[in-house]
Amino acid sequence: MTAASATETVEAVFRIESARIIAGVARIVRDVGIAEELAQDALVAALEQWPEAGVPDRPGAWLMTTAKRRAIDLVRRKETYARKLAEVGRALEDVPPPDPADFDDPDGIDDDLLRLIFTACHPVLSTEARIALTLRLLGGLTTQEIARAFLAPESTVAQRVVRAKRALAKAEVPFEVPYGADRDARLASVLEVIYLIFNEGYSATAGDDLVRPALCEDALRLARVLAGLMPKEPEVHGLVALLEFQASRIPARTGPDGAPVLLADQNRARWNRLFVRRGIEALRYAGDGPYSVQAAIAACHARTMRYEDTDWASIAVLYARLKALVPSPVVELNRAVAVAMSEGPEAGLALVDALGNEPALKGYHLLPSVRGDLLERLGRPAEARAEFARAASLTRNAREREHLERRAASLAGDDESQ
Repeated sequence: MTAASATETVEAVFRIESARIIAGVARIVRDVGIAEELAQDALVAALEQWPEAGVPDRPGAWLMTTAKRRAIDLVRRKETYARKLAEVGRALEDVPPPDPADFDDPDGIDDDLLRLIFTACHPVLSTEARIALTLRLLGGLTTQEIARAFLAPESTVAQRVVRAKRALAKAEVPFEVPYGADRDARLASVLEVIYLIFNEGYSATAGDDLVRPALCEDALRLARVLAGLMPKEPEVHGLVALLEFQASRIPARTGPDGAPVLLADQNRARWNRLFVRRGIEALRYAGDGPYSVQAAIAACHARTMRYEDTDWASIAVLYARLKALVPSPVVELNRAVAVAMSEGPEAGLALVDALGNEPALKGYHLLPSVRGDLLERLGRPAEARAEFARAASLTRNAREREHLERRAASLAGDDESQ
């Protein structure tokens, strides 16, 4: 094997195994920052040794063993033996160096991964910090990749990650899976992080691209891993179902030029039917929480091969249920769209107009966009054009802005003819 191919193999294996390695080491050192550094040390050791010695039969286990040995050495060096024996057990004193086979226990690795997920998504961190740390530790993304995905300066993302690690250490956040009353709140934080990562990929808030599929893939993979680790949590399955359904539409959401394609105009033959089937399967194990209800809404679209056959009345009912669970003007705006489709644009416009003074929607471009669409359907082009122009001025996504400007321009002739 050439040095170049060995290096490629090391990097590929580390990308796949890094989350498990960090999780396994963090159980020993109880600090995710130090755990990541030790995992990186193992990567450096592999880059030095594999080109000469060859790639081991079990490269992931080799990296895990190397990182854990260094963690144990660090524990021994940093603390007096007597004090550390009380924390990590007397087994460290006399046992030989770990064998790679010791780290192949799926249950043990799964427990460590679950601990790492809950630690990276701890509520003590800001939302931005939780997202960055999760993508770094669990997604295996570099700081540069995270910065590129979120259109943020690399230095800003690096600071978020560093500060997040320090905050966890300062708060002495335990490396554990929460239980009891704390579990629901902590799980909600984990689900929120995965959901936000997916949403930024599905409908980018800024930049030149409407969709960033790589972020959607990272979030969907994390959701699937979480469902495997927590198979008895209905809302985890609800999130998986929602993301599967949404991801199925990605191939049809943009045209060849990258411009948005509205749901009504999408070629549903391009929807990924494998993802749809996975979503339907996950929905079987979902509950009645917010993500599960959103998944049920997405299922109404996924099961319908023609836009004209969409069951908008059921979707409106589901949005009403979602509003009862998580009262939000954004949910009410979505319900207004469903009501407009099932009962007519007048009914939908009445609901939209009632949201006009909502502070949370003040700079939300979809409010004037929806209003413009309803006004156009009601034959009021001048008002519709003004709403589309306002929506275009509010969005930070270049593709959405171009789309809204085109809709406004298309109504100029109708406006003048009146």
